[in-house]
Order: sequence, then C-alpha cells, then structure tokens
Amino acid sequence: MAGADGDDSLYPIAVLIDELRNEDVQLRLNSIKKLSTIALALGVERTRTELLPFLTDTIYDEDEVLLALAEQLGNFTMLVGGPEYVHCLLPPLESLATVEETVVRDKAVESLRKISQEHSPVDLEVHFEPLVKRLASGDWFTSRTSACGLFSVCYPRVSSTVKAEIRQHFRTLCSDDTPMVRRAAASKLGEFAKVLELDYVKSDIISLFTALASDEQDSVRLLAVEACVSIATLLPQEDLETLVMPTLRQAAEDKSWRVRYMVADKFSELQKAVGPEITKNDLVPAFQNLLKDCEAEVRAAAANKVKEFCENLPEDNREQIIMTHILPCVKELVSDTNQHVKSALASVIMGLSTILGKDNTIEHLLPLFLAQLKDECPEVRLNIISNLDCVNEVIGIRQLSQSLLPAIVELAEDAKWRVRLAIIEYMPLLAGQLGVEFFDEKLNTLCMAWLIDHVYAIREAATCNLMKLVEKFGAEWAQNTIVPKVLGMANDPNYLHRMTTLFCINVIVHCCGYPYREITTKQMLPVVLKMSNDQVANVRFNVAKSLQKIGPVLDSNALQTEVKPVLEKLASDTDMDVKYFAQEAISVLALA
Repeated sequence: MAGADGDDSLYPIAVLIDELRNEDVQLRLNSIKKLSTIALALGVERTRTELLPFLTDTIYDEDEVLLALAEQLGNFTMLVGGPEYVHCLLPPLESLATVEETVVRDKAVESLRKISQEHSPVDLEVHFEPLVKRLASGDWFTSRTSACGLFSVCYPRVSSTVKAEIRQHFRTLCSDDTPMVRRAAASKLGEFAKVLELDYVKSDIISLFTALASDEQDSVRLLAVEACVSIATLLPQEDLETLVMPTLRQAAEDKSWRVRYMVADKFSELQKAVGPEITKNDLVPAFQNLLKDCEAEVRAAAANKVKEFCENLPEDNREQIIMTHILPCVKELVSDTNQHVKSALASVIMGLSTILGKDNTIEHLLPLFLAQLKDECPEVRLNIISNLDCVNEVIGIRQLSQSLLPAIVELAEDAKWRVRLAIIEYMPLLAGQLGVEFFDEKLNTLCMAWLIDHVYAIREAATCNLMKLVEKFGAEWAQNTIVPKVLGMANDPNYLHRMTTLFCINVIVHCCGYPYREITTKQMLPVVLKMSNDQVANVRFNVAKSLQKIGPVLDSNALQTEVKPVLEKLASDTDMDVKYFAQEAISVLALA
C-alpha cells in the first residue's frame, strides 16, 4: 500500500489512510462512516486483502471512532464478497471486542452476533468458534466479558464435541476471578439456557444459576434473578420446586436491597414462569414481604406490580388472596412515608377495581382512592385522576361523582397554581369519562373560571382545554354552552381577560370551522371587530391576529365589507406592533 501515489486505483485507500491519521477526530470519524463507499470503490477482493488488514492494524483510536467502526463492520458482509468470505470480518471485530471501552466492546459483540448468522455451519466451526474460545481464555477481562455474549449464537449450529467445549468455557467464566466477567456471564445465563438441551439445563445451568445467585457481589446476584425467568420457563413444572424455588426464595430475602429490587421488578414475569400453584404457595408471601420491605425503592418496585400480580393470580381464589393477603399491605402503602412508593401505587391501584368488582371497590378501595386524592404529593393525586376511567366502568358515574368529584373540584381550586394546571390537563380525559350532561352540571363552571385565573399559564392551559372540550363535545355544544360565556368576557374591565376572549375565539373557530361558519360570522366576528377600538394596544394587535385566523372561515363578502376596513384602520394605528400584525393579516388574507 506504500506505492499509493502513482496508482489511481489505490487513491480511495490513500485518502482513507490520510484521514484516519488526521489529528482531527471528526475527520477520522467521518472517514469511518464512509467505509462502505470506500469498500465499494475498492471492490470485494481489495477490501478483503487491503482494507480489512489496514483497519485491523490501526485499531488504536478515540472511542467514538472505534464505535463507528464496530457498527460499520456488522453490515459489511456483501462488501467482502458475501457469506462465503464473511469470516474475513472476524479479525478487526475480535480486536474491537477486547478494547477497554464497554460501549465499543458491546457494539463489536453485536456485530459479531449479527455476522455469525451468515457463517455456514462449517465456517462457524473453522473460524467463528475458535474466535470465541480465544476471547473466552484471553488474559484481559475485557475479552472474556465479550465472549459471554457469543456462546448462545454459535452453540445451536456446531457439532456435539464443540458444544461440550462451549459449555465448559461458559462454566469457567461463571466462576471467573473478575466480578465483571461473572456479571457478563450472569447477564447471558438465561439466553444461553434457552439454546441448551433440557438435560444440560438441569445438569449445568441450574448449578451455575445457584452459584451466581449466591455470588459475593450483589451486582452478579441481581443478574441471576433476571436469568431465573428464562430458566423457569424452560423447566417442567415438577422440577421448578426443587431446582429454582430455593434460589428464588433466597433472592427475595437477599441482604442487598438491589437484589430484592430486581425480584420485585421481575415479579410478574416470575409469576407467569412458575405457574399458579407455586404462586399461591410461595410468591404470595414473598410479594407481601416486598411490599413491606424496609427500602423505599423495593416497596415502589413491588407497588408498581400490584395490579399485574393480582390479575395473574389463579381465578378460583383470586379475590380471597387479594382481600386477605394483598389489600392489607396496599392499605399501609397508601400512607407510606415515601412519595415514590405512593406514586407508584397510585398509578396502578385503580386497576384493582375491575378485578375486585363493584361491592369490594365501594367498600374497600374508594376510601383508599379518596385518601390518595388528598395526598400532599401532586403526582399521587394525578395518577389517581388519570386512571379514573377504570373505576367509572365498575361502580358507575353516580357513585364516582359522590365520592371522588368533590376532591377533584377542591384540587381544581388549589392555591398552588401547578396543581390547578395539572387538573386542567386532565379535564378533557375526565370530560370523556363523565359525559356532557354531567360535565356541564359539575365542571363547566370551573373551566370557565380558569379562563380568568390570575396566572397566565393557567389561562393559556384553560384555552387549550376549551379546544379539546369542543373537539370532544362538538360545535353545537360550544355554541350553546361556551360561546356566550366567552363573548361575555369581551367587556371585562381587566384587559388580560379581554385578551383571553380573543384566544378562546381563535381555538373555537379552529375546531368548528366551515360547517359552523354562521356561529363565526354572526356571533364571534362582531365581538372581535368591536374590540379593535380597545384602549389597550395589546388587545388591538391580538384583534389583528384573530382576524387573520378567522379570515379563512368567512365568506368573501364578510371579508371585504367587515374585516378589511377594520384591518386597514389598525394598519395605520399609532402602535408599531398593532400596525405590524394588521399589515401581516392583510397580506395573508390577500385583502390589499
């Protein structure tokens, strides 16, 4: 490659060499991202004989350059001549799989896993499997961690002799001296178990699982919990009790909260994997303990799973288990000292109503919902409000309105404006659940009151809320219920409220549009035109903006005879902003 100067065909590689040696990292990165173009220019043979050896020899660079290279090589199969030559990509990827930076190694492993599928069974044994062995027995822990992610992709496609070697290598890595390697092995244990024959799962994997689940490092033990889900799904029911449950029980009571957290986080998956009988005898008491755990993180993770856990209980005695064992724990969590725990519970507790039915919901759950609606933490209250539809389906709107709506109305008038804001955001959702009649009776007044709130963010949100309500209930409802109240605000002594009238008109016009042109022309347009004489410049330039929005809905007669004269008057206003917006409206509506 040294004689590149005199040979045009070597030019792409010469440019690449120059760019890869450039001091500017960005240039080096760009050249790596152009690798496929360079490979196409060189052709498959020269890519194999020149480009790949060059790349393999120059793997000493910034991490981001190496990361880009590891990613590129995963898509290089056709550029080296197809599956027959795919093994040529192994040397550079092997080097990348041993570097210090984790993200680069992970990307190299991802690319190796991808191209392993493109090797024929023969090539897999001749080229790929030796690479896995070299990585597995490398001096540096980096190469051994990378090997852990490659066993499962080659195991199903090699001969039984090679399979035995792979199993042995995996066993060795599970008891490696370096915690990082054991961690990598533990994270791939479930995946490896899935490709093994059942006999080997029982003889090899279970003993490895037990050892990793009792490792001195909690970061290894918690990954073994993750593997437990995969292993449990592979074993026949009769073997679970003896082979998996002792280890799982131990993990649920582990001295490290991180391991218990992982058990709580994976609880629904574990429950499905072990089946109803073991769930009833073993998992119910374990779940109770996790809900009462001394660490808030564990209680929050378990609280998050309450609904799923209850849904997956065996139907024949689901209600009895929930009422006797789960609900007492849930009642305690409602007044937990940690807001994340209460918030996690609030996001799922409403779902229990569909499982427990109307009577239990009214008697046992409603008091809990009310307590959470009055919680000092806004997130807890919002999680309850956003899931009201579940309860509405079970107990009906009458019961819901008597029990929960007073609490919602109280929040809607809360002294903290952020709480009011959050309630406004849920109003369209509530409206959909409660229906138009109920909404008009109980909540409409609130929505109108927000339009004249002293905080701008509330007025703005209330305007958006109005738009969503009109979209939900329709233009006829808007005409009868909303429009008269909005237009009434045009005479308010506070100019901020007069401006809100304009903002509301803009959104109502946007929702009602052409089919209800008459509402716009007969009711709303005269009010907007009258406001063009307002004393406050801010109101006048918002009139110009509103006319620009209303214009497209009006017929040409109204535009010419009513809108144009007002905009022309505003275009010669003494205020610069009023002039500007009026001229803009004139040109947009093509009234010049």
